[in-house]
Amino acid sequence: MATNVRIEGLRELERALAELPKSTGKNVLRRTLREAAKPLINDAQRLAPDRPGRPRNDLPTSITISTRLNKNQRKATRGTDKSFVEMYVGPDVSVPHPHGHWQEFGTVQHGPQPFMRPAWDANKMEVLDVIGDQLGDEIMRAAKRLAKKQAKAAAKGK
Repeated sequence: MATNVRIEGLRELERALAELPKSTGKNVLRRTLREAAKPLINDAQRLAPDRPGRPRNDLPTSITISTRLNKNQRKATRGTDKSFVEMYVGPDVSVPHPHGHWQEFGTVQHGPQPFMRPAWDANKMEVLDVIGDQLGDEIMRAAKRLAKKQAKAAAKGK
């Protein structure tokens, strides 16, 4: 289940981001989202069920942030509007651990043990605050790097 979140009051940051080259803007957003997701990931790892007394379950250690989905997840989101940058938090899609959703939602044979939704509910305001606070700083740093790079290129050209 996808959750759409809208942050109001960031028009100036959006305009500043639009002034950057497209690839730089995407990188700025990705860095900001990676930083903002850290408390969510830490809480989800803490809440993810593990099997005491048995070999270590990879579920808690596989929770990460990524820009990619696996094949089945891509099929499920086909036809939805794509955003400029999309990041996903959950069990790593490159690790063969397909059972995260069974733990989260349960099966006929065992009840749900949610870990992602409670982590989001507990951390969503902190995540949104980090995005609001750090996005402006990241945009300024990227703009300074870009200006420095352009000045260096102009100096070489003369």
